[in-house]
Amino acid sequence: MLRRLTPTNLLFLVISLAGLVVLLYPFWAPAGPAADQSRAALLVLSGALALILAALLAEVQTGLTAQTVALIGTLVGLNAMIRVVDTVLPLPGGFSPVFLLIILVGHVFGARLGFLMGALTLLVSGPLTAGGLGPWTPYQMLAAGWMGMGAAWLPSGRGRTLSLVAYGAVWGLAYGAVTNLQYWPYALSSPDLSWAPGLGPLTVLTRYARFYLLTSLAWDGLRAVGNVALILLLSRPLIETLQRFQRRARVIWEPA
Repeated sequence: MLRRLTPTNLLFLVISLAGLVVLLYPFWAPAGPAADQSRAALLVLSGALALILAALLAEVQTGLTAQTVALIGTLVGLNAMIRVVDTVLPLPGGFSPVFLLIILVGHVFGARLGFLMGALTLLVSGPLTAGGLGPWTPYQMLAAGWMGMGAAWLPSGRGRTLSLVAYGAVWGLAYGAVTNLQYWPYALSSPDLSWAPGLGPLTVLTRYARFYLLTSLAWDGLRAVGNVALILLLSRPLIETLQRFQRRARVIWEPA
């Protein structure tokens, strides 16, 4: 997690812990009517949006320059438009160019801005995509946010490209595994793949692993391949551009 327990870091820690509670819902939640599940999803969405807004305001108060705020806003807008274009002209499977900037911004600018880059990209672009905003949005925001956050801890010296490639491949699969949890507990499928109240954590995990392998692995595998290809082709010039702006903005970044 974040290394220094500053108020801003604590807020991001709360967001991540709250997200884990939501993601692990099938492992501890009792059964309930569909209406109750819908209300719970709406509360989760509202809470996620409020926490992201609070995190953004807290980040602005930590000494960011106007140029840096403008850059993040521009990058979020650019990534949102890339996602919209990808929706209109979809690439094969889960492959999407939207994750490249999320990973690189987190790697260059740090864990907190990486999280915001991922979460805000999925939030801003949501209304412009076919599915719009919905119960799935918090899951997408958390998964993309964690993708950007974790990239901050990748090595920046020798072996950088290799670590970014491996990271992009892993998150190509992990993004789907996380976002699937939004609907899997309520999907109707065979008994050995479905969630049911009262099952033990190991049984739930086993059933979800089977469900993921049968329904999502091929789709997410294409996302992983796409991440690897884009990182190999574009990561070096994009990192140099982001670092050049970072130096000119004279931002002092505390270790996350």
